[in-house]
Amino acid sequence: MASMRDIKRRKESIQSTEQITKAMKLVSTVKLQKARTRAEHSKPFFDLMYDTVCNMLARSGNVNHRFLKAGDSPKKGIIVITANRGLAGGYNSNIVKLVTRGSIPKEEAVIYNIGRKGKEIFKRNGYEIAADYSDVIESPMYSDAVHIGEEVLSAFTRNEIGEIYLAYTGFKNTVTHVPTLIKLLPVDKSLGENKTSSDSVPMNYEPEEDEALDVIIPKYVTSLIYGALVESVASENGARMQAMDNATSNADEMISDLSLKYNRARQGSITQELTEIIAGASAIS
Repeated sequence: MASMRDIKRRKESIQSTEQITKAMKLVSTVKLQKARTRAEHSKPFFDLMYDTVCNMLARSGNVNHRFLKAGDSPKKGIIVITANRGLAGGYNSNIVKLVTRGSIPKEEAVIYNIGRKGKEIFKRNGYEIAADYSDVIESPMYSDAVHIGEEVLSAFTRNEIGEIYLAYTGFKNTVTHVPTLIKLLPVDKSLGENKTSSDSVPMNYEPEEDEALDVIIPKYVTSLIYGALVESVASENGARMQAMDNATSNADEMISDLSLKYNRARQGSITQELTEIIAGASAIS
């Protein structure tokens, strides 16, 4: 059985850890309130952008545009959004698993990384990392998404990658965060065809379809990247808040258990001292 000194030291150590987890939970809660509001306000726009572009292309017939067909390169560019910090439960590992255990072989994957935790794991596993934008996730702005979108689209245009995917954590509510992998380019027109009736009016472009798509598709890609960044920030803070809440609860249970053990050890020590005193008094008399 552990001594009273050992139990006391362990209890004090756990109490110090509990104070840290409580503080981190409070910080994450405050950050979550702001991030959740931002994600909930922006989500309808980005969902509508995705549906609108797919629906528009489904009405366009056989449009021949470079953004609507896979490139010659077998490489697939994946924009992966993780966090710069840990202590967020399975938030980072779930996104990494979504990519590493998915249908895209490691030899074909080209990672456009956002978040230092993801970069560390992908680098350790031998993935090709084409670019790193980890600083963006601290406070994502639309201009950041524009920059990332331009670089990825340039690689697609140069046939360095033949397809573009986006891996992020979708924010449903405070406790539900869904790892999501979507295909950005070539745009999957079949998603729009499923929502388009047979008597829908065909899409007409003015002045020309190439000029219109040259403007629409980059904005579509940028919008989805920014939407993913905003949702990922909310999901990260929600996951960290949950993880710290669970850690605090576990610390409380451990402290209660150690307090009980300490009291039992103290009671045993007192009983032993009394027994020794009584035995000594009896021997003297």
